[in-house]
Amino acid sequence: MYRFLLTPRWWGINLFVVLAIPFCVFMGTWQLGRFEDRVQTHEAAEKQPAPGTMAAEPLAELLPVDTVTSGRPATATGRYADQFLVPGRKLDDRSGFYVLDMLRTDSGKALPVVRGWLPGKAGQTPVPAAPTGRVTVTGDLQASENTGTDGVDAKGGLPEGQVGMISAASLVNLVPYDVYDAWVTLQETEARTGASGTAGAALTDTPGRSGGGLRPVPAAAPQNSGLDLKAFQNLGYTGEWFVFAAFVVFMWFRLLRREAEAARDLKLGLVADAETPTG
Repeated sequence: MYRFLLTPRWWGINLFVVLAIPFCVFMGTWQLGRFEDRVQTHEAAEKQPAPGTMAAEPLAELLPVDTVTSGRPATATGRYADQFLVPGRKLDDRSGFYVLDMLRTDSGKALPVVRGWLPGKAGQTPVPAAPTGRVTVTGDLQASENTGTDGVDAKGGLPEGQVGMISAASLVNLVPYDVYDAWVTLQETEARTGASGTAGAALTDTPGRSGGGLRPVPAAAPQNSGLDLKAFQNLGYTGEWFVFAAFVVFMWFRLLRREAEAARDLKLGLVADAETPTG
C-alpha cells in the first residue's frame, strides 16, 4: 500500500520534510535564545544602580560602548569645534532638533556632544553658542546611532550644517579629523566656562523667548536590550517557527493518508486506474 513512497514525487516530499523540520526547530531555538539573553540582560540591569547615578569616568575607560557602559557618565576635555544641528527630534512630544558640537580632545579625536534640544525648526531657530576655550564636559555616554534608531533621518539631502544621524560613520565625512564611535548627551545643558572650565549651570527654557534655552536630552537605553517590544517579538517568532515545524509534519501525514487511501481504494476496485494519483 505504501509503495508510492518510493516514487520520485515522494522522494522530493520526504527530502523537503527532512530539511524543513530541523530548520524550523533551529530558528525557533535561536529566537528563544535571543529572548532569554534579553531577559538575562534585563535582570542584570535591575540589580545594578541606574547608569546615570554612577560616578563619572574618563571617556577612554568606558569605550567601546556596550550594554554595560551605555548611559554611564563620561568626562572628556578639549575645545569645541564644528557645530551641527540634528533635525526631526522630539522631546516631550514637541518637535525640535538637537544641538551637536564636536569636542576636539587632547588625543586629536573629536567627541560628538549633544549640548541639548531646542524647539522649532533647525536653521530657523537661534542656537546658543558653544563655550569657548578649553572645557571639560560630563555627559551620559551613548552608542552611535543607526538607521533603526528612533528619530534618525537616513534619507539625506539635509542642508549644510545638519545631520540626520549621530554616528562616527556619518560625521567623519563632514569634518577633517577622526571621530569617536560614541557620543554624549549633557544633562546640564549650558556652561559658564573660561579656560579650563567645566560644563555646568543649566539654561532654562524661557516662555515667549524665540528658541528658548537648551533642554537636556535624556540618555536612551541601549538597543536590543531589556524587555522591550522587540524582545517579545523574539518570543512570538519562537512560537511561529515551532508552529511551522508542526504544520510541515501535519501536512506530510495528511498527504500520506490521502495517497494511502487512494491506493487502497484502487486495490479494492473502488476507483478506476485513470483516477489513480500519479507518482
